[in-house]
Amino acid sequence: MSIVKPSTLPGFMELLPEDQILFNKMRDIIRENFEKHGFLPIDTPIIEKSEVLLAKGGGETEKQIYRFEKGSTDMSLRFDLTVPLARYTVQHFNDLSFPFKRYAIGKVYRGEKAQKGRFREFYQCDIDTIGNGELSLVNDAEFPVVIYHTFKDLGFSEFTIHINNRKILKGFFSSLGIEDSTDALRAVDKLDKIGEEEVKKELVTTGTTEEAAEKIIDFIKIDGSIDEIIKALNELGIEDEIFKEGLDEITQVVGYVRDFGIDENCFDIDLKIARGLDYYTGTVYETTLDNYPEIGSVCSGGRYENLASNYTDMILPGVGLSIGLSRLFYQLNEAKIIKSEKKSLIDLLIIPMDECISEGIKLVSELRENGIRVDIYTEFAKLKKKFKYADQTQVPYVIVVGENEIKNRAYSLKNMITGEQVDISFDDLVQKFKK
Repeated sequence: MSIVKPSTLPGFMELLPEDQILFNKMRDIIRENFEKHGFLPIDTPIIEKSEVLLAKGGGETEKQIYRFEKGSTDMSLRFDLTVPLARYTVQHFNDLSFPFKRYAIGKVYRGEKAQKGRFREFYQCDIDTIGNGELSLVNDAEFPVVIYHTFKDLGFSEFTIHINNRKILKGFFSSLGIEDSTDALRAVDKLDKIGEEEVKKELVTTGTTEEAAEKIIDFIKIDGSIDEIIKALNELGIEDEIFKEGLDEITQVVGYVRDFGIDENCFDIDLKIARGLDYYTGTVYETTLDNYPEIGSVCSGGRYENLASNYTDMILPGVGLSIGLSRLFYQLNEAKIIKSEKKSLIDLLIIPMDECISEGIKLVSELRENGIRVDIYTEFAKLKKKFKYADQTQVPYVIVVGENEIKNRAYSLKNMITGEQVDISFDDLVQKFKK
């Protein structure tokens, strides 16, 4: 029989246990924050009908999607968590309460070119609030609050949630005579990546005059405190109704964010945030780590007018954001911003002498019944090898169980970090490790 060399496909992340522990911890922190803010879990299938996923049709999505047939069924792997949410909301509409606040954490698949930090299979962590017909702007303000608490709990103290409103940009473009703002928005959204001159060139290429391109660059460079930017926008005297609507919305959203009481140093208005996706219609967000700008956006999203227009005539406005967890984990790890510190998830390892395996098992069972994270080494080996295993797996504490320990129900507890040993009774052992 020939031996197949084990390997994974390019673009698929696989971690060693210590990294997986850290990854899972980050995922749990994100999930806990989503739940703390009232978002309910859903878990849609990884495989959907192709006609559902491709209802919008065409574009990059169709090129990148993993699509296949089984029998007569045409199916595809989901490429994000938003399209399944749209299908789910319509399908279960009568069973849901609106506004419907949901979170989903799961793998998605895109057949794009695999490169460093960009995967073909990756975890996304999404939250969305969906309204039935209408949706209060207070919801737009809640999302920066969720981002704030999530990244604080992930251990970051210096980050900025950049807020803008697409209507401000669209209205400003309209005041310059640019009626179809799609290309202009996409160009503006690239400012941090390609710089002012390249953005100007791209604007001119899409039909914007050089004079208008200059005005756009000057506009998106308006800077200062939140109140100074709002004041400057009001003083422009732009009469376009969409512009005024966007300015009113962002003023309200900022007021509500302040009402939630998060640190004002962690959010600002950034007029160059456009978000390239066409379906965002109002508030948009991007979050960056202040000391690591090269990483780019670590969390983004915004408001959209109608989530499920491909599946229903009902109007379902929403606000959503997404954290690309696989990409974020990879980049933070590469930049040495985070570090895997734990190889073990247990607090205590029982090492029974070879003739005391059964008694060791009974002790482990008792400790587990008391809520203690404990494991047992059951291989027949010399004591030195057993302790080497404890060292390699970085178990914090070890107890060797022999005849005396069984008889007296008293144990010698060894701290594997300091080497200190103390005598301890069963009851004290339970109290020490009980969570």
